[in-house]
Amino acid sequence: MARIAGVNIPTGKRIPIALTYIHGIGPSVALKIVEALNIDPTRRVNELSDDELVSIREFIDGNLTVEGDLRREVQMNIKRMMDIGSYRGLRHRRKLPVRGQRTHTNARTRKGPAKAIAGKKK
Repeated sequence: MARIAGVNIPTGKRIPIALTYIHGIGPSVALKIVEALNIDPTRRVNELSDDELVSIREFIDGNLTVEGDLRREVQMNIKRMMDIGSYRGLRHRRKLPVRGQRTHTNARTRKGPAKAIAGKKK
């Protein structure tokens, strides 16, 4: 298994698909990485030479924020919003949907299982 940015990427998959296993790299960014390094996107990870793996590793380290650094940055942004008391921060603090979804019905994933209200039946 090839190890890039602290993640073991699967060896049998095509390079752009395998790179998406790294947090912070999606399909379009993976294709841009492959194109920037002039690597054929149809090749598999196990067909890469050590030099190509090193070049991918260096490109990601030099140009992208991935894995632990990205997770930390996102958590710090959420904490900052909560500290300044912005609307989004309040939604995070109350564990409610942040991006404008309705909560009268739905939002069960975020709110948890429905709680019965006593005396509602008539």
